[in-house]
Amino acid sequence: MHKTIGVFAHVDAGKTTFSESLLYYTNQLKEKGRVDHKTSFLDTHDIERERGITIFADQALFDYKDHTYYLIDTPGHVDFTPEMERSMMIMDYAIIIVSAVEGIQGHTETVWQLLKDHHIPTFIFINKIDRVGADVEAVADELKGEFSSEICLLKEDHLDLLYEYAAERDEALLDLYLVGNRTDPEWVRKITNLITNRNLIVCMSGSALKDQGIEPFFELIHKYSTTAYSSNDKTLAAKVYKIRYDEKGTRVTYLKLISGSIHVRDMLEYSANSEIYHEKITQIRLVNGRKSENVDGALAGQVVGIVGFSQTYSGLEIGSERHDTTSHIIPTLKSKVIYKADVNLKALVKAFNELNEEDPTLNVVWEEQHAELTIQVMGIIQLEVLKHLLKQRFGFDISFDKPSIIYKESIADTAIGKGHFEPLGHYAEVHLKLEKGQRGSGVQFLNACHADDMTTGNQNLVKHHLFEKAHRGLLTGSPLTDLKVTLLTGKAHKMHTSGGDFREATKRALRQGLEKADNLLLEPYYNFRIKVHLDHLGRVLSDIQKFSGTFSPPEIKTDKVIITGRAPVATLMEYPLELAAFTAGKGMIQLVVCGYDTCHNTHEVIKEKAYDKHTDSEYSSSSIFCSKGSGYTVDWEEAEALMHCES
Repeated sequence: MHKTIGVFAHVDAGKTTFSESLLYYTNQLKEKGRVDHKTSFLDTHDIERERGITIFADQALFDYKDHTYYLIDTPGHVDFTPEMERSMMIMDYAIIIVSAVEGIQGHTETVWQLLKDHHIPTFIFINKIDRVGADVEAVADELKGEFSSEICLLKEDHLDLLYEYAAERDEALLDLYLVGNRTDPEWVRKITNLITNRNLIVCMSGSALKDQGIEPFFELIHKYSTTAYSSNDKTLAAKVYKIRYDEKGTRVTYLKLISGSIHVRDMLEYSANSEIYHEKITQIRLVNGRKSENVDGALAGQVVGIVGFSQTYSGLEIGSERHDTTSHIIPTLKSKVIYKADVNLKALVKAFNELNEEDPTLNVVWEEQHAELTIQVMGIIQLEVLKHLLKQRFGFDISFDKPSIIYKESIADTAIGKGHFEPLGHYAEVHLKLEKGQRGSGVQFLNACHADDMTTGNQNLVKHHLFEKAHRGLLTGSPLTDLKVTLLTGKAHKMHTSGGDFREATKRALRQGLEKADNLLLEPYYNFRIKVHLDHLGRVLSDIQKFSGTFSPPEIKTDKVIITGRAPVATLMEYPLELAAFTAGKGMIQLVVCGYDTCHNTHEVIKEKAYDKHTDSEYSSSSIFCSKGSGYTVDWEEAEALMHCES
């Protein structure tokens, strides 16, 4: 049986040390490495060893009793959350490491919510019980209060409590419990089901550094976890969770087989970017830390690296189920790449595109006209790591401009947009209804067009052009989001309509609809949790108001106070340093990006961005009509009366 387990934590909670201890206990390692000694098994990259933090999700492979385990050590720093989330795509179970001293921290909340969103069964290990100030009971109570009442804290010598918790949640187990039966096999099956369905979350404690509590914790995971991957099912299904280029520049697709099997020289079919690809597997690699072994084949449940695929991407599903996984984490900052005048631009863009394959949230954009290269990031540490990677892997000595906020745009009402494109020899018309969408919904497409008006192929073209790239809003040229777009009708010409005509008509219809709508500028927001001494309450509340934030009634605990609320990223992103200064380092703040909402200073941002919608060469809200053999442009206000379709 194959099981994939991910280890997650806020940075410095002891996640990598826990992984080392677990690998040592299961005889994968003869000697434990240490992060502070730069010898940890799963920090496989030089930059991870230098910085003492996990940046890439890497795996260890080990056999234990009758099972094979794939242990994925994930990044704990907030800047590398997208890398962490990508690894969740292949998880059977998760382990969250929480410090017995610090308890729940900002990134712990993010991890918990993502695991919940991805429906991944979870175990919790309260670590560092050997440290001064450790309080396991208090941390367990905090976990129950903040995360779930289904969390069950077990002690090594009180495992009977697990039966009590399970019996409270299952009538059949309650009957067994009342008669004192603890040996029925039904216990294992039922408890496993409760854990798998996240109706029971087992929590234990120990010290990974001192090898305390690791053995009983993993024995419990081993006993009460299961998977049902089948190689007998000949239908191939696999999930791609990351792309990497090895030290020789070879592109490797890392995936997990859900069903079926694969072999070297197999020809596989997959769909990517609206195209069907048929490519041959030239290598299958079993990866274990820094080492990899070439094998002839792989079975369901295994996590392997495949060489031979050129168009795969993180989240792609190969085989029977073709519904790609989307990320819940989005960067809120963007930065411009600063390069020297003599740099080989073609090679530099190629290097960034390679990094973009490995981390799609970078959203690398190269603007040929201005020779400007921009990326999207989570924070400053990520920029420092990228600078190191560009130098180490590609030999480029670059730097980055100061990161700025990524704004987005939407609308607050409903509008009908119509676009017509008819220069000589071309023809297409599209009518779209634009409606405001729910926050965080992105751009959605609905189709109300009758087949008598447009062929299915042309309807699909309109949808394709809406999603082939992020479209710009009118206020600052920022990407559109939270928008429902309905195709109402359209028209083609039997002789004159060609491939790009519907692209032009669709963009013009979208743009004309925006001209009619009430446009909104959106910015990212943080959920914050601040803990300070009661003496600092007034200062903090005043700061929150100054930052255009809102907060719930403060929660006072003896001489400490906890304030929770939300505020724009733009105003709050540098507050941790300010808070540390006036509280002499004793104040605590947790910041978690919670999505986009109305910008707090719209007019100032519009002025700063200085976007001129009239000079945007890529977008126009006007339409082009044809008369007497030549095309002419009509402004969006007047184009309505000249449209050929009724909607």
